[in-house]
Amino acid sequence: MMQIKIQRLDKTILLPKYHHEGDAAFDLSSAEEKLLQSMEKAIIKTGLKIAIPEHYVGLIWDRSGLAAKHSLHCLGGVIDSGYRGELCVILINLGKEAFQIERGMRIAQMLIQPVATHAVLEEVEVLDETERQEKGFGSSGYH
Repeated sequence: MMQIKIQRLDKTILLPKYHHEGDAAFDLSSAEEKLLQSMEKAIIKTGLKIAIPEHYVGLIWDRSGLAAKHSLHCLGGVIDSGYRGELCVILINLGKEAFQIERGMRIAQMLIQPVATHAVLEEVEVLDETERQEKGFGSSGYH
């Protein structure tokens, strides 16, 4: 079992945890209060530092309930194994109404994933051909 070391910057902050057996991610809570207006973006502190093991990454994702009910979305959520600063969550309110973030509210979730850290990046003149080629957004259809 992997061990993740977490440092609380404020002992009143609850430690993150997996809420259900088999959950892929653990929740991150806000260490501050903030009224997030419609279309406003803010960096929300968690009051936590984390030591992600080498060859792993922490990915910050939306909480599905906040996304579905209040249109809150996380931005820029890649936490590298060498980072030891405070975890912060970049949130944007895509909804029409302001949203009140309260201290201790679970605002995001973090997924710990293995990562290939030593890929060799090689420049070439032409890439190999595939069936898909350059077909992008919506290329596989909707049904």
